[in-house]
Amino acid sequence: MQIKVLGPVEAKVNGRSVTPTAAKPRQILALLALHSGSVVSVPTLVEELWDDRPPRSARTTLQTYILQLRRLIGDALATSENGAKEVLVTRYGGYLLDVPEEAVDVHEFERLARAGQNAYDADDFAAASRLLRSALEMWRGPAVVDVRPGMPLGVEVVRLEEARLGVLETRIEADMRLGKHKSLLSELAVLTVQHPMNEHLCAQYMISLFRAGRQWQALDAFRALRRTLVDELGVEPSARLQQLQHAIVTSDPRLDRAEARQLQGLLA
Repeated sequence: MQIKVLGPVEAKVNGRSVTPTAAKPRQILALLALHSGSVVSVPTLVEELWDDRPPRSARTTLQTYILQLRRLIGDALATSENGAKEVLVTRYGGYLLDVPEEAVDVHEFERLARAGQNAYDADDFAAASRLLRSALEMWRGPAVVDVRPGMPLGVEVVRLEEARLGVLETRIEADMRLGKHKSLLSELAVLTVQHPMNEHLCAQYMISLFRAGRQWQALDAFRALRRTLVDELGVEPSARLQQLQHAIVTSDPRLDRAEARQLQGLLA
């Protein structure tokens, strides 16, 4: 069984789609996939489907949804019902999706992200960039984009989107260490518009602009961030970003050096 949740939810068995068309069974599949190999309790599944207002028939209805998922899996397996029960397993107090870790795209994303971070920490920036880029390429849009998540699934979506942004920032840093600042400009221009209050992306953009000989644009990027922070939150940029602005104004020589140690004080 192969399951994708980094985008539209998609599940296949033997190349045959077993993705339920109904909304609530798809919610269940997504939540079980994100916790594959672990038991998801009945109360958690009930909360996912009905929040804090479950109907009296909630547990019975949940069992019906589980049966629907098993029927889809069983048909694709072309085996008896017991075969589907070995994939979507009943455990005391809940259900478990028993599939290999590599069968769920989110686990492969996390594996590549860990490997990329380890390479970055070892100053192997070429490997870090390659691994982190591979992790990001697994995404096909927002996580579980075609599911309206309840609280449990919503928490997982937020966690994944934060992880995705962290991987993206580290991949950009790895490319900066490799001296690829000019090729990053268009990507960072878009990202700073999409995340107008993200100081780390702004810092990366400012340094890349400075290295590309666009000092005035780097200062403009700082002013745009400051204006957004003041207007939206009533706060000034962090001391770290203000120090970076000062370094750009004074053409601090550290800004022209790609080594991690030289930039640590400006990006960390």
